[in-house]
Amino acid sequence: MQCRICGSNGAHRHYVAKEMMLGLRDEHRYFQCAGCDCLQIEHIPANIADYYPDNYYSYSDATKAGNPVKQALTKLRDRYEVTGKCLIGRVMHFWMPNAKLATLRPLHLTQASQVLDVGCGAGHLLHSLRELGFHNLLGIDPFNQADIAYPNGLRVEKRDIFSEQGQWDAVMFHHSFEHLPNQRTNLGQAFNILKPGGMALVRIPTVSSYVWQEYGVNWVQLDAPRHLYLHSVKSMQALAEQAGFITEKVVFDSNALQFWGSKQYEQDIPLRDPRSWAESPEHLLFTAKEMREFEQRSRELNAINQGDQAAFYLRKPA
Repeated sequence: MQCRICGSNGAHRHYVAKEMMLGLRDEHRYFQCAGCDCLQIEHIPANIADYYPDNYYSYSDATKAGNPVKQALTKLRDRYEVTGKCLIGRVMHFWMPNAKLATLRPLHLTQASQVLDVGCGAGHLLHSLRELGFHNLLGIDPFNQADIAYPNGLRVEKRDIFSEQGQWDAVMFHHSFEHLPNQRTNLGQAFNILKPGGMALVRIPTVSSYVWQEYGVNWVQLDAPRHLYLHSVKSMQALAEQAGFITEKVVFDSNALQFWGSKQYEQDIPLRDPRSWAESPEHLLFTAKEMREFEQRSRELNAINQGDQAAFYLRKPA
């Protein structure tokens, strides 16, 4: 097959991966490009929407009622994650970090920044930003059941990026880009709707990682067949260049999931299985010591650019 990223017709490596998040275990064929190393599904299932059930993790309501003191401290923590400022928030960060929000810091957002989150599900990240006083926010996701209007004014609309005509300071894909079938046109549309000098943030799993080499098709973030493309750093940078972007920075931000999830798959235990650590941590599939070791190993791999996910910061020339 021809690589859809770089066009190579070389001697690609082929793999068969099972659907393991839901535990369906049906098989899907992938190939890894001999030229740019991008791992990509051979054929997208005609029923791909069936692999996103109503209880898919990103669909849960973003509003959370709870202890007012904890909510106030969480807001301070979130402010620190986004801005790098707030002493109390910094303390809270060490207690309960929000790694996803922290990836926004290099964007240097202000409360007036116009931010579009593509494939945002229920809009958890945007909801946190809205609570911090950011007001020019919009989330879009074609897989949502309907539009969402939150009491704090945030809107999440059921549509894709090609219906967007506005001009944005930042366009974000937080683990949604790997689900998109037309990689060039989607990133190209992000380029089109950014203001000159604007930034695209693309957070994705990557095959430029230790765990892909170690676990192969049992790698938890392969996530067949939902993940249509598992980029290498090389292939993502090539795609960004094709779209007109300048890659300013690549930051690896993997976590312990890459280890405990992949080890579960080796044991034929899906993420949604009652035995899974994600569903029932009290079952002690992994000890607290093992989980700490997974987190430590993840930090070490991120430091040497070998974690299993990365954030790509792409700038549109001014």
